[in-house]
Amino acid sequence: MSIKSLKDPFQYEKIAIEKIPEDVTKKRAKNTMGTIKRIWSYLAREKARLWLVMLAVLVSSAMSLLGPFMVGRAIDYHIIPKDVSGLGVLLIGLVAVYLFHSLSIFLQSFWMIGIAQNTVYTLRSDLFRQFHRLPISYFDKRQHGELMSRVTNDIDNINNTLNQSVIQVFSSVLTLVGTVGVMIYLSPVLTVVTMSIIPVMFLATRWITKRTGPLYKLQQKRLGELNGYVEETISGQHVVKTFSQEERVINEFELKNKDLNHSGFWALTISGFIPKVMNMLNFLSFGMIALVGGILAINTDLVTVGVIVIFTEYARQFTRPLNELSNQFNLLLSAVAGAERVFQVLDEDREERDEENAIEIPSTKGHYKFENVSFGYEDETILDNISFEAKPGQSVAFVGHTGAGKTTIINLISRFYNYDSGKITLDGVDIKDIKRASLRSHMAFVLQDSFLFHDTIRENIRYGRLDATDDDVMEAAKKANAHEFISQLPKGYDTVLDQDGSGISQGQKQLLTIARAFIAEPTILILDEATSNIDTITEVKIQQALKELMKGRTSFIIAHRLNTIQEADEIVMLEHGRILEQGNHEELLNLRGNYYTLYKGQLREVVGS
Repeated sequence: MSIKSLKDPFQYEKIAIEKIPEDVTKKRAKNTMGTIKRIWSYLAREKARLWLVMLAVLVSSAMSLLGPFMVGRAIDYHIIPKDVSGLGVLLIGLVAVYLFHSLSIFLQSFWMIGIAQNTVYTLRSDLFRQFHRLPISYFDKRQHGELMSRVTNDIDNINNTLNQSVIQVFSSVLTLVGTVGVMIYLSPVLTVVTMSIIPVMFLATRWITKRTGPLYKLQQKRLGELNGYVEETISGQHVVKTFSQEERVINEFELKNKDLNHSGFWALTISGFIPKVMNMLNFLSFGMIALVGGILAINTDLVTVGVIVIFTEYARQFTRPLNELSNQFNLLLSAVAGAERVFQVLDEDREERDEENAIEIPSTKGHYKFENVSFGYEDETILDNISFEAKPGQSVAFVGHTGAGKTTIINLISRFYNYDSGKITLDGVDIKDIKRASLRSHMAFVLQDSFLFHDTIRENIRYGRLDATDDDVMEAAKKANAHEFISQLPKGYDTVLDQDGSGISQGQKQLLTIARAFIAEPTILILDEATSNIDTITEVKIQQALKELMKGRTSFIIAHRLNTIQEADEIVMLEHGRILEQGNHEELLNLRGNYYTLYKGQLREVVGS
């Protein structure tokens, strides 16, 4: 649906609001004040500078009221009586007033920028720390780009609003109160005339803001969705191009982009009516003041020409704060929408805290034992009554079809998840009684997707142990069979890699992750499809490196290709979260059960190919 095709100018706005999930609109209406209070709690950390800002705002508001008052007095007491010397003195005072006014505006802006920057710095830091405190399951269920949008777009939205809105709100309220007070002092009659437009102004503003609030919420939601989609498609460009899906991806992007465009268009268009309505009412107010004031000045002594001039300027100053408050209200709605998304993340349940009496383990033998362990989430059983043992230095391999529960066992071993029933012990100690950081400090992971940071090869390897020397890095690379290809690179260990490891092969990236595991010197090793999607020659190097890495370490291995796990001390065959068979390779073949069938099937595939 294009904008031009809409007969009703608010048709899209109505449709857009209807599309917002009910729980979103309810949450917004319920939590708006709570969100503002939480933003204020961050601002309150800068109390000293906030008081300075408020003082500067007070001075600027007072000066903005004093200026027109002095102009009116100049007309009545100096211009009409033709008192030139008195007019000169008053003009000097008027210059001083406007200089103070300008200086106070500069200072309040300068201080507020610092407050806003420190506030969003703290908020962004809290959000980033929270990302690292959330459980793995949180990230498994959400688009990474959508989460990135909260750190960038939503935080920037809050920053821009703090820079613009806080001062404007303080200034507008003070100016409004001061203006009304002086107007009543000068002429109650003209004050009533000036304030007669408030009901109309209130109704118009309420009508507009009632429609823009949900649209700003929808705009932030769609912006996050668009960012998530862009991040996803850029990360998956190889897949997109491999399957020739460029056109479909572009079309989907166009739809999401158009939705964002529409919601943003109507949010800004409807909120843009506010200054137009205010200007129209302002001009109406000027006319009413001129008419009533002129009649009073001609026929009575209640009003002078100077007072009429003061009132025309104060009428502008009276409507200007209302206009600014209305505009800032829209900006605040947009900031609140972004802040709610940020606070949603901050309010998420963190990874469970370590038990109160949890201990540190300076060292471990790596003796793992599962005793009747069961695990599930959202009423779905993933593991059912699992029992096995990995003695110090032994290797245990898990095989089974996709969804059998292999990766879940790894997640339980490393306490990315907590088991529901049964018991998992390390060296006889329940792993729930061990601090997570301490437990994981004795582990190293070599996963199917070899993740590398945008940094040098040297620092990517050193990530396994940050206090490692350059010689340690080189020694780890040699053990991982990575030193040879690193040395052939133009800059060797100082070669800078992108996050996706551009410039080196998948196998070479895997060798670097093995080197990273070597340098960590772990007691417990986890290998999750570490040799999948690797060419045969590189696989041999990886297998040699992994054998060296596994020596003397308790190792847990996931592999679909059975030839990679034949030498494991224990093989656990899983299906639908239950153990079907377990034993070493020869024992399982002799059983002629599920493992035997799977092994022979893979053997036939290899021979047939």
